[in-house]
This record gives sequence, C-alpha cells and structure tokens, in this order.
Amino acid sequence: MKPNVFCDDMKQKSSTAKSAVEKASPSRLQRELSAGIMDLIRSEGLAPGTRLAEVALAERLHVSRTPVRAALKLLARRKLVHAGASRGYFVAEAAPASHKAPPKPSPDDTDRLFLAIARDRRAGRLPEEVSERDLMQRYDATRPIVQRVLSKLAEVAAVQRKPGHGWRFQPTLADTQARDESYRYRLLIEPAALLEPGFKLDPAWAAEMRRRHQEMLAMPWSDTASIALYEMNAAFHEGLAAASGNRYLLVAVQQQNRLRRFGNYDWTFGHERVIVNCREHLAILDQLEAGQNEAAAALLRRHLEGAAKLKRSPANSNTPSKAS
Repeated sequence: MKPNVFCDDMKQKSSTAKSAVEKASPSRLQRELSAGIMDLIRSEGLAPGTRLAEVALAERLHVSRTPVRAALKLLARRKLVHAGASRGYFVAEAAPASHKAPPKPSPDDTDRLFLAIARDRRAGRLPEEVSERDLMQRYDATRPIVQRVLSKLAEVAAVQRKPGHGWRFQPTLADTQARDESYRYRLLIEPAALLEPGFKLDPAWAAEMRRRHQEMLAMPWSDTASIALYEMNAAFHEGLAAASGNRYLLVAVQQQNRLRRFGNYDWTFGHERVIVNCREHLAILDQLEAGQNEAAAALLRRHLEGAAKLKRSPANSNTPSKAS
C-alpha cells in the first residue's frame, strides 16, 4: 500500500502554520491583559500553584474569556504561568515578583487622577477613546489606580467600555454655550418643581442633606474635595426634583446632572464659592421645611442665576494635567 504523501504533506503544512501563529507577535490586547494578570498575581500575593480561573480573571479585567485565555497562553509561553496536565493555568513556581508589593491605591491617588482626567477632557487634551495603557503612560499611574478611576467614571456614566477593550468618554456639557443653555433650561424646570401640587419633602432626606452640607462647610478645602462637592450638589437638586412627585422633572434633572458631572468635577471657583453654595442650599431647605415653597423657589432661582454667571478658569493649556 502506497503511503499517503498528500495527507502527510497537509499535516506538515498544518503544523507549520500552527507554529507560525503561535510565534506571531501578541496583540495589544493580549499584552495589556497579560500585564493585568501579572499585576493581580503580585498584588494579591497568589502562591505558586494557585489556579487562575478564566471566568474570575475575565470579570476582574472586564473582558470576555476568549482574550483572557489568549493572554494566559502568552504568559505560559513566557513561563510566567504554567498549563495544567489536563486543563487550566496556574501560577508558576518562579513567577517574577516585583521588588516590593505595589501599594494599594489610596483615595487621594484615585481622586487626583480622576481630576487630572477631568481637566484634560475639558481642555480637549484627551481623545474621546482611550485604553488603560494610554492612561497609565500619560499620567505615570499604576494599572490598579487607573482601573479604579475608570470604574468610578463608569459608575457615574462618564465613560463606557468599548466592545473588546478600551473606553469611550460620554458626551458632556463642555463648551460655554452648552453650559449657558443648561442653566437656562434648569431655570425653567427646577424652581417650578418646588411648586408642583404633589410636592412632598422627605424629612430623612432633608436631614441627610443638611448634615452633608454642614460637613462640607466644616472640612478643610482641597482640590480632591471637588468630587464630593459635585455629588452632594447633584444629590440636592435631584432630591428636590424627586420631592416634586413629577417623574418627568426628576428624569430631566438627572439627565442634566449626568451631562454636567464630568465637566464639573474640576471645581475652579474657589473655596468662598463653596461656602456660598452650601449656605444657599441650606436656606432653600429652611424655607421648604417651613412650608414656604414659593419663597424656596425664588431662592432656588436666585441660586441658579448666580451659578450661571460664574466663569470657569481656562483649561486649555497644552501641558497635561498631573495626577499627583
């Protein structure tokens, strides 16, 4: 019987092609994910022999299992992890360790990076789409800090993960004209919300707002406090809209806060304006708790008119913001 030369030749070509694929340069996503896996191994102190579950890694790195599996194969070829006898991957016996364990991101670290990204987006220095690696290189930040900041941005709908990898910034009210239009719109609906026939103030919410404003007045001011300031302000205005009992007014205010959020995290109006802002909010609460809704609506209108007149400091320098 003659040997099947054709089949042998096809097997050899298939083997050669497979070898060529395996030796091909890894993709950018594979490199980023393999670095992220090694960061997790080191930061969590995973012992040699610990199984690296694809599902858990995919959830931690916010991707599907397929790119994680490819990254694990890349690490296995580099002998940074090893494949099991049957299936799965495990921490290698001699996985290279960093000279010292990376410190856990502190709130100040994440808030500083948060503000640097907000300033650069407002100034047009950051593109609409970025990757974790882009942000790490630009701000000289570690992957855990960048991931924490991106998670926070995603929570407030400032960014959205792209299919595959990378992030896209959501639309904001960035330019002066959009900001002016926003305040004119808010002046139309927010004071009116206090005069709705179904308006009912929640005493627990009012007490919580009063406590948060008094704490803001008492705390020493720092740039990183601007994030908490905006969230407190957003909660105040949304709470008033919710008390109106009109769901459409509430949705409108929530949408405005979402669009304004990222552009307003970087507070540029000074500490004195923080004090004015808090005191005006508290005065509005005083009138509402006294049942004087018309007086409260007049105060809210005056508050919004004053805020609309504030001019933001320029953020168009060509120098990238610093995260620390």
